[in-house]
Amino acid sequence: MLKVMLVDDEQVIAKGLSVLIDWNEENCNIEKIAGDGLEALEYLRSNRVDLIISDIRMPGMDGLELLRTIREENISDAYFVILSGYNDFAYCRQAMRYNCMDFMVKPVAKQDLLTIIRKVSHASEADREEKEKRVEYERSYLENTLISLLFGKNDAMAVDYVTERMELSGNVRYVDIEFAAPPSSGGESVPGKLQKKLFSACREVMKPRENYVIPGLGTDRENYGVGIIFCNYMAEEAGKTVESWFLDLKQRLEVAAGKEVSIIAGRNVKNIKEISKSYGTACILRSVVAFREKKDIYFYEDEVQVSNGGVILLKDPLDALISDISENNAAKIKTDVEKLYDEIGKMGVSSDTVSLNINYLLFRLVHLASEQDNGVDQEEILRYISESSFEEGVMRGSREHLTRFACDYGEYLGQLRGNVSHGVLQDVENEIREKYSENISLRDLSNKYFINSSYLGQLFRKKYGKSFKEYLTEYRISKAVDLLLHTDKKISEIAGMVGYMDNDYFLKKFIEIKGCTPSKFRKSRLS
Repeated sequence: MLKVMLVDDEQVIAKGLSVLIDWNEENCNIEKIAGDGLEALEYLRSNRVDLIISDIRMPGMDGLELLRTIREENISDAYFVILSGYNDFAYCRQAMRYNCMDFMVKPVAKQDLLTIIRKVSHASEADREEKEKRVEYERSYLENTLISLLFGKNDAMAVDYVTERMELSGNVRYVDIEFAAPPSSGGESVPGKLQKKLFSACREVMKPRENYVIPGLGTDRENYGVGIIFCNYMAEEAGKTVESWFLDLKQRLEVAAGKEVSIIAGRNVKNIKEISKSYGTACILRSVVAFREKKDIYFYEDEVQVSNGGVILLKDPLDALISDISENNAAKIKTDVEKLYDEIGKMGVSSDTVSLNINYLLFRLVHLASEQDNGVDQEEILRYISESSFEEGVMRGSREHLTRFACDYGEYLGQLRGNVSHGVLQDVENEIREKYSENISLRDLSNKYFINSSYLGQLFRKKYGKSFKEYLTEYRISKAVDLLLHTDKKISEIAGMVGYMDNDYFLKKFIEIKGCTPSKFRKSRLS
């Protein structure tokens, strides 16, 4: 409802305006009737209105002075309408310099007032929509900038942009939040729907710091988690320890989302420039905790510390497993995993020992990939290990899980060693051009062309300088642009035609790439 203020030193005129139309029916409410500009100014210093209808000639402070003051001092951005006589046109011209919307000649006719009110209502709605789009664009840009920092692309402009918009003191860390149980495979896009649910719940719970929440950073699999940027002062503000703050967050999220969540906190780093290190440790920790007893919250510092006593590195079975992974020997890998688990079970080793052994395995696997191809991005390998160490329907941490992960990694290393692209990138590019409107994924294409999905992803990034997902998104948006400019189809139709069943997601991606909404883009190019 629009908040309206009437300003006139003649109370009869002000009263007449207040009863001339049914303001409620026009979705308006008269919040204040001021006798002159000074009274109006005093009210505006502590109250917000959407529309000011003011006489131009008043004692003390006239309407023109009131308008000039609120604009120059940035007191109010309300729509301003002048009440004037026929001889006041020169004043009206001055008023226009200060963003006066319109003027009405006394005595005011009912239809003239209705016309003005409806004009303001339409303008207000358009401004609201534009503001919402601008806020969404700024949120999306901040989100993408944060993600680039998490991936280690911390150029000075990105750091400055984030620092200016977020309160990030020392002791910053990346925190991964996921539903504790994997989604069922019964429905289409279940992970995506769950992620939206968790993302919305997390933003609501984190208010007023909802922009500290970003979607999960899955690559080859559908991701149904989210990430947050956490600073220790957040706990201090709430009068809590860091652990109790996260416990409270977990409880509130589970109430809001209706499902149990798991929280994995990467290690503390001293500032946002180093957030990629925290993200990397969260990725490793997410793989490590798959083999650990269940906890409410996992902190990197707690999970990877190794005490001096009673910690055993099961080097022989681990080295045997690593050797057979390197040789891509699936049959021996299964035997090696059985021996490793049997050894752990027989010894009844501590949680520190499990942590040490899993870390040893994971970091040796990173080293193996680097040995096969020294051009491989280690951050990419870390993400691959984190993401690929999940198989839908297989409990993480089980023998079967480790066996599948190890076999998949052996295949990955074999293809790194053999460099088996064989023109597959051209085939993938052709698939995108022919089937961009379908639900295609890097994993589906890797299965079709018999190449490991992570290796295919790395080949793709090397050739095109961007991920498969980024390339597909940009191609889809380019096709959407073509449809916007050469057809009169609705935005929702175009979204579906280029592969987006979710209109909101299409809008978000279009704004990210083109800097404005599809409707604004179409209007600007066709006008």
